[in-house]
Amino acid sequence: MNKEWSELNKTMQMQLKKEDTFPMGIASLFFLRDQLMLVWNALRNDLSRDDFNAMPYMNAEGCHSTTVAWSLWHILRIEDIVAHTLICGDQQVFFAENYQARIHAPIITTGNELVKSDIADFSKELDIDALYAYMSDVINSTDRLLNDLRFDMMKHKIPDSHRAALCSLHVVSEDERAAWLTDYWCGKDIRGLIQMPFSRHWIMHTEAALRIQKKLYP
Repeated sequence: MNKEWSELNKTMQMQLKKEDTFPMGIASLFFLRDQLMLVWNALRNDLSRDDFNAMPYMNAEGCHSTTVAWSLWHILRIEDIVAHTLICGDQQVFFAENYQARIHAPIITTGNELVKSDIADFSKELDIDALYAYMSDVINSTDRLLNDLRFDMMKHKIPDSHRAALCSLHVVSEDERAAWLTDYWCGKDIRGLIQMPFSRHWIMHTEAALRIQKKLYP
């Protein structure tokens, strides 16, 4: 893991554990996310459309075995789902702004169920400009959520009603590669969800995208 991002993530997590350092923790989280967004904006400028579909590590184990397009879709769908359906209990950006049609996405899920050539085929269908518009809207929406968080909310668990809403939307595939996500998210408190998916999850897939880029342009 990128050392700077890793250390910033650790610092942020420690700051969020104490009420007097909580505001600094939120500030650290914003700074980390800003650094990661700079990478994704650079990838948009540096990669060709075909590069977004490339799978140079198709047979590897790990996040880099996917594509850059899939990675961005995946982290955005997860953040949108967790922020709105599970934490806020309101409508996802994806549905509110008709992003399935705008992105030309054949699925509404996180994409965990896709493997190998399915990931490449899926990636080719996406409108990358619309996907980046989705990124901007999701980030702005999450920023508003994070600004509204209070320290006394950190230990809040996901209500059963929000879990039921998640299941009713069918945005998590029933495939074994994805179905575990529901229990995973709903077993965490708000502080745990800040770590996954609002910070560390972004780091993992950003590093994977950079690894793909390095393989394409050594």
